[in-house]
Amino acid sequence: MGDPDVLEMVQEEERLSNLEAEYVFGMNENQQSLSSRETSFLISEEPVFKKDEQSKDSIFFRDGIRQIDFVLSYVDDIKKEAELKAERRKEFEQNLRKTGLELEIEDKRNSEDGRTYFVKIHAPWEVLVTYAEVLGIKMPIKESDIPPAENIPFSYMLGPLKLPKKVRHPRPEYFTAQFTRHRQELFLIEDESSFFPSSMRNRIVYYILSRCPFGIEDGKKKFGIERLLTSNTYSSAYPLHDGQYWKPSAPPNPVNERYILFQNWARFSYFYKEQPLDLVRNYFGEKIAMYFVFLGFYTEMLSFAAIVGLACFIYGLLSMHNNSNSSEICDPTIGGQIIMCPLCDQVCDYWRLNTTCLASKISHLFDNESTVFFAIFMGIWVTLFLEFWKQRQARMEYEWDLVDFEEEQQQLQLRPEFEAMCKHRKMNAVTKEMEPYMPLWSRLPWYFLSGATVTFWMALVIACMVAVIVYRLSVFATFASFMESEASFKHVKSFLTPQITTSLSGSCLNFIVILILNFIYEKISVWITKMEIPRTYQEYESSLTLKMFLFQFVNFYSSCFYVAFFKGKFVGYPGKYTYLFHAWRSEECDPGGCLIELTAQLTIIMTGKQIFGNIKEAIYPMVLNWWRRRKARTNSEKLYSRWEQDHDLETFGSLGLFYEYLETVTQFGFVTLFVASFPLAPLLALLNNIIEIRVDAWKLTTQYRRPVAAKAHSIGVWQDILYGMAVLSVATNAFIVAFTSDIIPRLVYYYAYSTDDTQPMRGYVNDSLSTFLIADFPNHTAPSEKRDFVTCRYRDYRYPPEDDQKYFHNMQYWHVLAAKMTFIIVMEHVVFLVKFLLAWMIPDVPKVVLDRIKREKLMTVKILHDFELHKLKENLKISSTELAKQVLIQENKAQLAKSAV
Repeated sequence: MGDPDVLEMVQEEERLSNLEAEYVFGMNENQQSLSSRETSFLISEEPVFKKDEQSKDSIFFRDGIRQIDFVLSYVDDIKKEAELKAERRKEFEQNLRKTGLELEIEDKRNSEDGRTYFVKIHAPWEVLVTYAEVLGIKMPIKESDIPPAENIPFSYMLGPLKLPKKVRHPRPEYFTAQFTRHRQELFLIEDESSFFPSSMRNRIVYYILSRCPFGIEDGKKKFGIERLLTSNTYSSAYPLHDGQYWKPSAPPNPVNERYILFQNWARFSYFYKEQPLDLVRNYFGEKIAMYFVFLGFYTEMLSFAAIVGLACFIYGLLSMHNNSNSSEICDPTIGGQIIMCPLCDQVCDYWRLNTTCLASKISHLFDNESTVFFAIFMGIWVTLFLEFWKQRQARMEYEWDLVDFEEEQQQLQLRPEFEAMCKHRKMNAVTKEMEPYMPLWSRLPWYFLSGATVTFWMALVIACMVAVIVYRLSVFATFASFMESEASFKHVKSFLTPQITTSLSGSCLNFIVILILNFIYEKISVWITKMEIPRTYQEYESSLTLKMFLFQFVNFYSSCFYVAFFKGKFVGYPGKYTYLFHAWRSEECDPGGCLIELTAQLTIIMTGKQIFGNIKEAIYPMVLNWWRRRKARTNSEKLYSRWEQDHDLETFGSLGLFYEYLETVTQFGFVTLFVASFPLAPLLALLNNIIEIRVDAWKLTTQYRRPVAAKAHSIGVWQDILYGMAVLSVATNAFIVAFTSDIIPRLVYYYAYSTDDTQPMRGYVNDSLSTFLIADFPNHTAPSEKRDFVTCRYRDYRYPPEDDQKYFHNMQYWHVLAAKMTFIIVMEHVVFLVKFLLAWMIPDVPKVVLDRIKREKLMTVKILHDFELHKLKENLKISSTELAKQVLIQENKAQLAKSAV
């Protein structure tokens, strides 16, 4: 027995093929007369497009009636393959006409550059209804009688955020059913020209283009527009925007949805408004609209995390001056009298603790009692976000008729590159047809090369991070000695210590390295994925997603992981420091802890990436489009045709959404993985996303060609990645609170070692510092100048020099370590328990949506039943009438025969 899913897929494919064959057979019966009529039509038409007689924004053929659904462009090729390409185009266009599509070609003399041909394609009604049935497209059969959802309490307060109802819901809600040609009268067809939205029309045409053959080469049947684009037979293929974005279209053009989207969605002055998601779906298709649904929902949820994070920051700000730790550090009689051991060998001098006064105050902003609360809150927040997102996704699936949606067939189609590289063919055990086949042994070398490349680049990221660490170690010694020797730096030293300076400069350098590596790796990952020769587009995207996410995870987060979990943890102690490559002494944390350095690292990388990304997304396509228009003869888009204006725009590409999701998921990592160190991260992400939504909307509406519409019922593999990062974030934040912040040592001192009942935290700073005898310094590490003090202090819990176990960890160290481990275990278990409870309590599909789905299915079955019953009655009535007529005729004949006798 075969796999039932495979058999079902084969049966469905046979059904679709039969539908197409039935339609094509019907078309072929009249093909000769159609071709002759089409030829005479083309001959009778004016060969030159008179631009002064037709609007530059027209989206119709020259007759002003047939709408342009797709455009192909090509340039005459003078190379040796010119004849082959011309023959491919001729065969391809003939086969397109055989499927029923209507073509109109604009000669290169009519183009602005004088060398580009444009093939305009129109899908007539018969083609649309046939392929709507082939693709299983759902169309309206009756206006929905389900009442709209009740408004939430105080919804009137959200009035300023709302868009006009006509923009939010351009079409009423309908009960829908899969379209069939034989039941056309069942569907609400008021106007055949507008029954199928333009996005649906271009999706249907692209489906035909992707399956249309253009010849037989090397004994293999070649087909699909993607292969023709890859071989440069055509230079581009795209659907048209429906008008200008800065002005509404004039009749007879249909309503300009691009203009409505620009006015109500893409303008930055509307940053506070909701998104017209139904209109985005109607214009760009469900796949792009689902991305904006996700980005909008993520931004909404970030607002709650941003408010709580801002409250924690304000708490730290208000309590900063009352913090006993920074007060002791800043006190000249306490911190001013504590002599600290040198931070580097020989060059660095002894220093007084109160020089880090400002740093200790700033550290308290992010390292205070609210840090634990915020870490636990974010663990719960991320669970609520993912659970509520599943509900929002389910609601959109229902509203957009995606409940029974299956993967786009284009995604499961063989890639032209795969077919071109395949030299073997294999019998499919299910379909009993020969199909391209590439044995594993021929692809195995590329898999090894791909794995080795990804591993090498991740190792390169680690190497660059180590290089930045070496830079910090080298610069720190130089900078520390320079600041000590220069009198002019005395006023700066109070807020710009050597630790902070090297940390900030190292973070900036690290960010620049990250951008450079990311730019190069993007090109390499695309190339290496192509070399793997994935079988389908879905396999290609999955492979690229894995490579890009693994690399970006290491690239963007490795330095943060280092500062959070490694820096200052394996330093050793004076006289027995650990060394990197036996040359550079391991980095120490600031006396206030490493949390402030992690905060600085996170802020620079996260903010820098977001600013750079938004500038790149806005400026890059705009510059490219300007350059293309500059090369045009008229140098003004107002003077040339709609298809030429769109031709000069940047291509969004099949991976356009991939990079948008990758950017959002990377930001999600910053917000969740290290948020305990920086409670303002959700606020920065919120501000960025408010801008990001409008930047993405603006560039899609104004700077890019209109993408081919595609369906998607979810965000795909990115949802699994988000779940993985959410689980990891619980562990990382627990470890940050335990090992990077100073919360646990302070709590241990408060409850176990404090001797002052009135001010329990008094003396904590002195207690957290161990003592070292200067005489125990090895000669090659001690400062050259002699001092009048005999001991210095360093941050650790070790026995003093006079103890028998001098410089070994004391009992307080083990108490603090036990408290840290206990905190990690307790926090993880509490947060995971709450996560599982919330996941269990919150259903994936809301009950309201389930009821609506059941109601719609019930009504659809009833409407179909009533329709078929009515049709049957009509057929029976006609049959009985015909039968009565025949009986009457026979009786009359018999009567006449009797009369004659």
